Amino acid sequence: MPNKMPKEVPKKIRLPKLPARKTAQQRLAAARKGRAARVKGVKARVAGDSQAAHGALPQWTTAEIAEAFRRFAAANPTPRGELAHINPFTLLVAVVLSAQATDAGVNKATPALFKLADTPEKMVKLGEAHLRHLIKTIGLYRTKAKNVIALSNKLIAEHGGNVPHDRDALEALPGVGRKTANVVLNIAFGEPTIAVDTHIFRVGNRTGLAVGKTPVDVEMKLMAVVPEQYRLHAHHWLILHGRYVCVARRPLCEKCVIADLCKWPGKAVNSPVQIGNANK
Repeated sequence: MPNKMPKEVPKKIRLPKLPARKTAQQRLAAARKGRAARVKGVKARVAGDSQAAHGALPQWTTAEIAEAFRRFAAANPTPRGELAHINPFTLLVAVVLSAQATDAGVNKATPALFKLADTPEKMVKLGEAHLRHLIKTIGLYRTKAKNVIALSNKLIAEHGGNVPHDRDALEALPGVGRKTANVVLNIAFGEPTIAVDTHIFRVGNRTGLAVGKTPVDVEMKLMAVVPEQYRLHAHHWLILHGRYVCVARRPLCEKCVIADLCKWPGKAVNSPVQIGNANK
């Protein structure tokens, strides 16, 4: 009797993985087309935010962090701050005025101001009353006007009318805290600082990239994990991401270039099949 041939076990067909570079390009294209991910329902989003607030999200790997900033750089190679300014002094004033206000609101008021006073000496000559009138559309304008005149006087008396390239000296100025000092050091002097505002604080905690209970906690964690070659622009990439994509109420995950890396469970990342040929 002839021997029976053994049944062949069908081999599993393994689809080849996309090269990392191709995957990144596909994800960037998907974000541009609004196909990167789908935001879940309200209950799932609230639960996701709760997990993030309690620091219960998975940790990012070093490779994932590097990939995230590679994508930010690819999408926006030369990011810029949105506060209008002429020189380091007007930048300092603009950042002081932007506390608890929007950059857009500050930018509406400052052109007329900076036309009259773009140095500490001119600002002091302008006077607090006139300054108040020019910035009255900005929240807390009375306190801010007082601080701007006081910091202008201090710059003249202690720094020869120049904005100091020094954190301690900046933070000693009236109305200037750590965040303002970081912005000035970064934009005016090219220092790789990260100024954590409400947007960066939200992005750091929601994505799991840098979890912290205070802005300083988030800043220290970002400084520890952001690759050195991306640190100079990290502040701008993260603030723009928080302002226009990872917004507070309902994040626009469909437009997120790092949706597949983000650890927030309130969204579902689209598969390559769901993304389709996003380059078309």
